[in-house]
Amino acid sequence: MGDLSRIGVSINSELLRRFDSFIADKGYESRSEAFRDLIRDQLVSSVIVAADTLVVGTVTLIYDHHTRLLPEKLTDLQHEYHEIVISTLHAHLDHERCLEVVVLRGKSRDVQRLADRLISTKGVQHGRLVMSAPEIAAHSSRHRH
Repeated sequence: MGDLSRIGVSINSELLRRFDSFIADKGYESRSEAFRDLIRDQLVSSVIVAADTLVVGTVTLIYDHHTRLLPEKLTDLQHEYHEIVISTLHAHLDHERCLEVVVLRGKSRDVQRLADRLISTKGVQHGRLVMSAPEIAAHSSRHRH
């Protein structure tokens, strides 16, 4: 992890109470761990907006598979961006709806572009992109794999 530095933080008592409740609900063992995770998250978030940053991401889609040609359109888009699509998971939620998770790796702008196109495809009921920058996360994390 490297050398540790101690800092002091002044915080409103009510905000601290809410923060303590939040970190307890999340299972953090200490405020320090929660602060480190929040800082790491903000550092990663600030970097992934740069167009050339190498990122990994997931696009989660929920859609009605009865929508005319929708599964084919989603597959065609993934083939169009085959160089950044790592994997796809498809699950049947009920008789009409499907869940699809597309795992991506590439430049931030390309991942964002494909996610936007997938999510905006007619018939997609809900979609969300989550990105992370593994290089940035690795430099600030205590976890090593």
